[in-house]
Amino acid sequence: MDGARASDAEREAVADRLQRAAAEGRLTAEELDERLGVAYAARTRAELEPLTADLPSPAPARGDTPAGPVVDRRGGGRRWIVNVLGGGTQRGRWRAGRRMTVVSILGGGDVDLTEAIFEDDVLDLVFVDVLGGSDLTVPEGVRVESGGFVLLGGGDVELEGPRPSPDAPLVRVRRFGLLGGGDVRTSGARGRRRHGRPGHRPPRLP
Repeated sequence: MDGARASDAEREAVADRLQRAAAEGRLTAEELDERLGVAYAARTRAELEPLTADLPSPAPARGDTPAGPVVDRRGGGRRWIVNVLGGGTQRGRWRAGRRMTVVSILGGGDVDLTEAIFEDDVLDLVFVDVLGGSDLTVPEGVRVESGGFVLLGGGDVELEGPRPSPDAPLVRVRRFGLLGGGDVRTSGARGRRRHGRPGHRPPRLP
């Protein structure tokens, strides 16, 4: 079993545990950097196991979404998402580049940052929508700035949860489009909207 190949999800889980340990003062910056390098290069589970062997077991999950994304400055994040005559959903554990462009032409989909790994404390996200568009879901605990220009279209902004701290990661959303658009919501707001929860109409993007 020790020779089983490690999955991306397993590597990310170890990296997340290491970063939490460093935040608690259990690892130095040098130790964190060294272990993260080994974690991302690991090919088998046996290579991952020693990296957390001297750390306490993680606390049981309570089902709550972490307040804010994990920031890992190693790079390699996604830069483009293109939807033409169709689309899909980008969600789960994935890497978002410091600047990402989402193009939707006669199509669209969802971009979910709830479990995404950020490359920096600021994520610049540009949407270009033509006869289509993509919705954006952000985790609670991040700051959001939105702007842009959409002709004959637009979208809703519905952000809920506790007020982010002034030094929380920032998602800057710019949307430009024609006969298109999309919504920006926190994950909790998205779930309530999906189940038909009535409420006020939030302000529309410019």
